[in-house]
Amino acid sequence: LCRELSDLESEKEQVLAEINQLQKKEKTCEKLMNMYNNFNEWEISEWSDQQAVFTFLYDSIEFTVVFGSPIDGDVFGGIPCRKIESMGFESLLDEEAAPLSSRLVQRLIFQFIESKGCWQERCPTLHYLPQVLHDISLVVSRCKALGEEIEFLEKWGGKFNLLKTDINNTKVKLLFSSSTAFAKFELTLVLSASYPSASLPFTVQTKIGNIGEEEISAVVSKVPTGYQYLRRMVGSIHQNLLQDPR
Repeated sequence: LCRELSDLESEKEQVLAEINQLQKKEKTCEKLMNMYNNFNEWEISEWSDQQAVFTFLYDSIEFTVVFGSPIDGDVFGGIPCRKIESMGFESLLDEEAAPLSSRLVQRLIFQFIESKGCWQERCPTLHYLPQVLHDISLVVSRCKALGEEIEFLEKWGGKFNLLKTDINNTKVKLLFSSSTAFAKFELTLVLSASYPSASLPFTVQTKIGNIGEEEISAVVSKVPTGYQYLRRMVGSIHQNLLQDPR
């Protein structure tokens, strides 16, 4: 019995040592990845000799990287560099429970992911992984900020004569109404993963008054792209078209 207890104790110590070793390896990899990123939008949920799993956007996107064999004589931050066999993305968002803005953000991120084709070709070894994580982080960060802008407009749109905000696939419809300007119109914006670095295509449907595409274009063309582009666009429309001109 004493020998069995001794054996169990030895096994327990061995398992704890292996767990400790894996935790150290994960921390080393995480520090290494952070060195390659000025900021990141990802977290490591798993790292082993077989694969690494990263999550983005409050654990709503999972990115799995499957490792191949080590490359002889090649190291990556003090650990053996490995080939990458495959890379895959999966949405974990609860589509039924998630707000429309969150669904839009997911669509735009996956639009970017799908536009890049085969990710494994872009990242054949572990050396390329930090750049891939950085590229995805940039898009996730921009799209997340867009989602926050839309949530702001849904909550505070009344301050800008914004009666309703609606989302259909990757289009955002903004219904403006102003008794002061005797105007009511719907502005439909087409969004993409390149937001906010490019101007947004739009159409206008006039319901009351004389504000149409020409008047909107004259105002929107003066709004520079960049941080909080959508909010600034809405603010400019409100200030220049929907307030008392006096």
